[in-house]
Amino acid sequence: MKPNKASSSKSELQTKIEVLALHRYWIWANNMREHFYHALVQPEWLERTKKNGALSSEDLARAFFCDDPGVFMSYWYGGLFVVIEGWKELHLSDPVIDSLIADPKVDLLKRYRNGAFHFQKNYFDQRFQGFIEEKEAAKWARELNSEFGRYFLGAFGVQNSNKTSDS
Repeated sequence: MKPNKASSSKSELQTKIEVLALHRYWIWANNMREHFYHALVQPEWLERTKKNGALSSEDLARAFFCDDPGVFMSYWYGGLFVVIEGWKELHLSDPVIDSLIADPKVDLLKRYRNGAFHFQKNYFDQRFQGFIEEKEAAKWARELNSEFGRYFLGAFGVQNSNKTSDS
């Protein structure tokens, strides 16, 4: 666990307690990611959409966001941004994570989180579309999620040959 110099005045115990609290948010986000991956490969949501006659790309997008895949994805993305906020607030440091959160996609993820957790009148609000349409945003989110998992395993002294279950 490597806090940067700004947090060096905190006791090591206090830092561990705060990192443990942040870990809880990562667990919640990661759980939503796992539900998202599971829901994405389940044909039920797509079958329900086809049964209702929805065939246009806009209808499919609405169905995706209203059914399990979109729900879990939105909660995962929102939770992942909370972990980024906590990381910054605690002044934690890890070269891989710091590089990933220096990416402009963080701002798009923040907007997505805001769109998901603050009412938007426009169904396909730009807060959602900006992140969804950003090239490699999903890959970036998976990598960041995985790196947070790696960090927390190391912070608590857990040895693991896999990055996370995301690998």
